[in-house]
Amino acid sequence: MKFTKMQGAGNDYVYVNCFEEAVHDPAAVAIKVSNRNFGIGSDGLILIMPSEVADVRMRMFNSDGSESEMCGNGIRCVAKYAYDHGIVTKNEITAETGAGILTLQLFTDAGCKVEKVRVNMGPPRLTRKEIPMLGEPEERVVNVPLNVLHSSFNITCASMGNPHCVIFVDDVDTFQVEKYGPLIENHELFPRRTNVEFVQIVSRTEVRQRTWERGAGETLACGTGSSAVTAACVLNGLTEKRILNHLTGGDLEMEWGEDGNIYMTGPAVEVFTGEIDL
Repeated sequence: MKFTKMQGAGNDYVYVNCFEEAVHDPAAVAIKVSNRNFGIGSDGLILIMPSEVADVRMRMFNSDGSESEMCGNGIRCVAKYAYDHGIVTKNEITAETGAGILTLQLFTDAGCKVEKVRVNMGPPRLTRKEIPMLGEPEERVVNVPLNVLHSSFNITCASMGNPHCVIFVDDVDTFQVEKYGPLIENHELFPRRTNVEFVQIVSRTEVRQRTWERGAGETLACGTGSSAVTAACVLNGLTEKRILNHLTGGDLEMEWGEDGNIYMTGPAVEVFTGEIDL
């Protein structure tokens, strides 16, 4: 199987061009290629596929083989691959995902290669039934207490096509992400599990984020998570609607637009290409 390793803000995936390749058991392939000791090493597998309703289609599998609806950093790399490899030839494209069809604006360098992508991530879904979470279906979860072990956290939750639980902390560097991340991910309140973002407010226009991804553990970045964080910051009155988010793997420019959609701008990088026997 031919593949391309790509990363967006350190969130790295193995990409397969399914215009040319066939992947028959993507869940098993994701587990194999993601292994950083015995595989290629990645946060998961992303398939770039033909679409009947958009320019391209993306399917994304976590390192544990579970399929996720969307990946914000991954979709930027899908756009870069599609443009750089001639699948698309325009600077604004659409991509079909498990969370719906998204629009992406591509920015190229002097060599006509995509270096940055702006994604319309759509509006945050804020009710319990949309996230999904147990409880009153139409209720929003903003600054609501959650007990985990012997600790209590105030959580704000949103869906960006996949579930997110945002927690504000004093210092992301010292917070025990590895301890609390999996406990919240698998908390009974979240029937489909959840991604968890731990966020430190730097200023009204700047935050820092660490991410515990559902099915992957701690990752260097999460684009849908950064989108949920943007909404959570505004809903709690902590920041403006336009912020710079410093993630472990790099920075993302975020904006909650007046149209209700969240916009994410960030890098997309091709690391290397190769071939692996499955």
